[in-house]
Amino acid sequence: MRSKAFEALAGEFDVLIIGGGATGLGIAVDAATRGYRTALVEAGDFAQATSSRATKLVHGGVRYLASGQIHLVYEALHERAVMLRNAPHLVQALPFLLPAYKWIDLPFYGIGLKIYDLLSGKSTMGPTHILGAKSTQQRLPNIATKGLRGSILYHDGQFDDARLALALARTAEDHGATVLNYARVTSLLKTRGKLSGAVVDDEETGAEYTVTSKVVINATGIFTDDIREKDDPAIPKLLSVSRGTHIVVEPSFLGSDNAIMIPKTEDGRVIFAIPWGGKVVIGTTDLAATAVEMEPGHEASEIDYLIAHINPYLAKPMARKDILSVFSGLRPLVTGKSATTSKLSREHHIDVSPTGLITVAGGKWTTYRRMAQDTLDFAIRHSMLANKPCRTREIKIHGAPANPETGPLHRYGTDADAIRALIAERPELAAKVDEALPFCLAEVVFSVRQEMARTVEDVLSRRMRALMTDAKAAERAAPVVAATMAAELGLGQDWVNAQVDAFRKLAATFYLP
Repeated sequence: MRSKAFEALAGEFDVLIIGGGATGLGIAVDAATRGYRTALVEAGDFAQATSSRATKLVHGGVRYLASGQIHLVYEALHERAVMLRNAPHLVQALPFLLPAYKWIDLPFYGIGLKIYDLLSGKSTMGPTHILGAKSTQQRLPNIATKGLRGSILYHDGQFDDARLALALARTAEDHGATVLNYARVTSLLKTRGKLSGAVVDDEETGAEYTVTSKVVINATGIFTDDIREKDDPAIPKLLSVSRGTHIVVEPSFLGSDNAIMIPKTEDGRVIFAIPWGGKVVIGTTDLAATAVEMEPGHEASEIDYLIAHINPYLAKPMARKDILSVFSGLRPLVTGKSATTSKLSREHHIDVSPTGLITVAGGKWTTYRRMAQDTLDFAIRHSMLANKPCRTREIKIHGAPANPETGPLHRYGTDADAIRALIAERPELAAKVDEALPFCLAEVVFSVRQEMARTVEDVLSRRMRALMTDAKAAERAAPVVAATMAAELGLGQDWVNAQVDAFRKLAATFYLP
């Protein structure tokens, strides 16, 4: 399958997308469903950088209300509804409580969140209410009760970011796109001063491929400036980056299926504690970063910051020893001098270079679909593509079921049947990869055969999410996952050993506190 996809790159395309994160994959789905001949290449794995390290929220952005950016909130709330409708196996409604320890906080935040709810209109995920202290404790048994006046209940969405990215890749494939991970653009091709394609290397074999395309779109997130410099080495930087870090703990710290939102820390941050993946994710920090890296790491002070800000709200305070995993990502911030052209909103930026390179940057997961639509509409307005209407508001994402299930395979949607069929054929594949994890060997096989997984990290970090929810358990699972993958890929013990060593180093360096 992988070799055939690389062979397909020899064809001529209407749209070549560089970057396999939320933005690039959204564009691939939009382009393919409009009927454009579409290819997407990603230098690493899908969503390996920022797009797999979100706070797992599908939301309108409560903080924008305070600054009066109502149009941004409105757009995101309605895109939230589209995501829920088109990917119900990966996006769900989630109740949030904003605890109040001062009487004034109840009407102050209650009014703001009621406006948030009203802006969603028919797209609401649930009503907003002011709750008393007793009702708050019933919903959050482990909330700190001293001085508790009540809370504001509101609803937003949550999702599995990396698996949604993967589902978008498969949706684009379903509609005829050529989609490849571990395919790096090494140079851009120009004909009479205009972009006409790119040279792409297979990161596994070193083979080189020439891709011809009418339009080339740079959707590389934090690596945006790298591609811009391949087009024009003298171009000024467009982005700066900041780092956000999350910690993950056992669900007992919340003891509830409700999330907590802390509206304002002393440095103006919003902190969330969210039930996700059978654990609780707490985040995030926001620190300026000086380097653009796939693994930005974290500082001890960030862990201390998150613990210090969540503990006043918990009946059972947590300590560093309670942390199961830490994950960090970089946010691309459009701040450079080049950000003055064609800025469609405060959320994302689209421009075109003199050679025809379209760059899209900024934004957030919730509005990925709208960013994709804006990008292709931009190309149409600039006479770079034939005018074809966007269809993605109604396009179901790969695996979307008519009736979502709630079992351990729910995130696969309709593909869950294929995993059950693997187990029926080979009962040994029902074995868990580790006793502390809810994932089985059949999922490893499926991830290699159908989900383009190429490394142990691909499986344990982004297909299963184990690295982010329990790093030590993921370390223990690495050998059996590597052996199962090697059997599928026809690789030997040397590959297994190298993969296990690399994964353990990754976990120890970046994901353990």
